[in-house]
Amino acid sequence: MTLGRRPSVSRQSGFTLIELVIVITIIGILAAVALPRLIDAQRDARVAKAHAIYGSLRSAAALARSRCELDNSGSASLLTTPNCTSATPKVNMDGTMVDIVNRYPAATALGIDSAAALNLASDGLVAAVSGNVRTFDISGGTVPNCRISYQEATQPTVGVITAPVISVVTTGC
Repeated sequence: MTLGRRPSVSRQSGFTLIELVIVITIIGILAAVALPRLIDAQRDARVAKAHAIYGSLRSAAALARSRCELDNSGSASLLTTPNCTSATPKVNMDGTMVDIVNRYPAATALGIDSAAALNLASDGLVAAVSGNVRTFDISGGTVPNCRISYQEATQPTVGVITAPVISVVTTGC
């Protein structure tokens, strides 16, 4: 019997240092490429929200004006009280009474906010009023560069109504 050495069968398992460095480098490159895209996605979402709110305000103003004109014509089968011809003009939009100024929604919470069915908290908006202008700032954007403004309708001369001015700024979204 010869007593010899047994061949070494032990195998080490795991990653070598070079394999770990390569994997970490690949993850770093992917993060460098993906991070700016994620930041742009948040900005794009705020811009889309601003445009959606802008469209909602435009539609709400047009619908309120139509309802007001219907009240003024007296041709509605069931006129609500108060309505657009009342001393304090209001229109009924889906069961919500909306304050009216110059046949369009007022620049208030009970005016344009109600007409557009905005919920400031759940819509991520901060609203403010300055004179006859209501502004809506998008949460996460820079003020005032991620904003929608609603300037209520005016009547510069008797019988001539200037429609509300609705604008959107997205440079700081």
